[in-house]
Amino acid sequence: MTAALPTSRPDLMARLAQSHRYDLAIVGGGATGLGVALDAASRGLSVVLVESHDFAGGTSSRATKLVHGGVRYLAQGNVSLVREALHERTTLLHNAPHLAQPLPFVMPCYRHWEAPFYGVGLKMYDALAGRAGLGPTEFLNRAETLSLLPTARADGLKGGVKYWDGQFDDARLALAIARTAAQHGALLVNYCAAVGLIHDAGKVTGLVCRDQESGQIVRLAAACVVNATGVWVDSLREQDAQALGRPNAAMVAPSQGVHVVVDRDFSPTNHALLVPKTADGRVLFAVPWMGKLILGTTDTPRDDLAREPRPFGHEMDFILGEAARYLRRAPTPQDIRSVWVGLRPLVKPQGDDGDATQSISREHTVRVSKSGLVTVTGGKWTTYRAMAEDVLQRCVDSALLPRLLKSKTANLPLVGAQGPLTSGGRVCDAPGLHLYGAEQDLVSAQPGSNRMLAPGLTAGMVRFAAHHEYARTVEDMLARRSRLLFVDAVSAAGLADEVGELLQKETACDPQISAFKALAHSYSATGMGANKK
Repeated sequence: MTAALPTSRPDLMARLAQSHRYDLAIVGGGATGLGVALDAASRGLSVVLVESHDFAGGTSSRATKLVHGGVRYLAQGNVSLVREALHERTTLLHNAPHLAQPLPFVMPCYRHWEAPFYGVGLKMYDALAGRAGLGPTEFLNRAETLSLLPTARADGLKGGVKYWDGQFDDARLALAIARTAAQHGALLVNYCAAVGLIHDAGKVTGLVCRDQESGQIVRLAAACVVNATGVWVDSLREQDAQALGRPNAAMVAPSQGVHVVVDRDFSPTNHALLVPKTADGRVLFAVPWMGKLILGTTDTPRDDLAREPRPFGHEMDFILGEAARYLRRAPTPQDIRSVWVGLRPLVKPQGDDGDATQSISREHTVRVSKSGLVTVTGGKWTTYRAMAEDVLQRCVDSALLPRLLKSKTANLPLVGAQGPLTSGGRVCDAPGLHLYGAEQDLVSAQPGSNRMLAPGLTAGMVRFAAHHEYARTVEDMLARRSRLLFVDAVSAAGLADEVGELLQKETACDPQISAFKALAHSYSATGMGANKK
């Protein structure tokens, strides 16, 4: 059993304040930035990463929880994107089996042409996956479909198609990547904002950072600076352009995705439901996750970049309305346990000022400015590792980094997969110790491991998060180390005081209890109703 690295905040800040010239400084602690940090550190580079909030505090904790090749991208003819994503799907499931596993999907068909039409496309999906396939696509008759989706609307059902993709715990996967990068020597600090770029003779040579807790200012020198801040990349790009007196066009057109969580009895099965084309042409998922059911998602252009975006009324109406068309018992607003919203960083074509998100690229983009600032955005969780390889290759091609060793991350187990997995629990099951993988014994050895705070959450888990998982606030603990906020916002709010007291004892910092209670209210059915007004 490998010992867990400590994440003492004073020690991290002391390291950050030391005079050192890094090979690579990364801004942004989401999937993309963390992936770059791991790839670079595992190749022997000196790496520092700063994040203004918490790791995966934005889009990277608000995905649809699917590790997938992108069936709808195949329908759009984007074969190269699907092929890459299918390959990376297998890699991710192999490197973090405690946090990412195969998941069967069933597409119920209510018209005679749907099963052969969609089935042929899914057979192509299997063919593109090749040896990386998770299971064959199967055509189902009416009885077989209802046996796998027992609460699907039976009226008019002709049959169905079953295929395979994957699902994961996005926030805990991000944390595993961060901790694995730290094992390889990278310095990662959350709640430390990059407030400025350092330029010398027209080139970016480092960052000015501010500790969000103490206000301490730290200057970091680096041969290469990567801007991996997701939907917020244009802020740092604008700073760079202004310093050089150059114009700067926005790179990102944010799109909002809304997800609704209801109890599992609306679809009490370990099979996800997929509607490939809803009334307005979008895709609808009903995905079992953490003992609950996720309904989503939407794709709505959004101009503002709020840290906590909330759903529009028409988005909630769409999700509940479409769910009512395919589930025997229709979920209502009163059935909602949690609602979360993520902003996707869709990349505008250069010179395009339009806002139609259907025509904007879902692929990632890497750009290098005249000053050498490397910006990466777009893409999807499934391909985070391949994105990191592309970023580092672009850094080499731009002479910002020397020629590097070959990437090692394709066969690099993440924290929690570095040893035998002692439990067979799945991500679709109710949360528990199984999500810690090979670290289960370490977590169980923490004081308070027998003190249950909520199903799947112990006082020992809170202590482990404070000392080994960078947790600082109640939100960090109940939104991302535990996913309680995402599956039951009211229960999460009810635990805020107890969890906050534990964190304060372990970290001696303000756990921000009141702020979390307000956040949890906005995720709840009551808060969602207020947001719609």
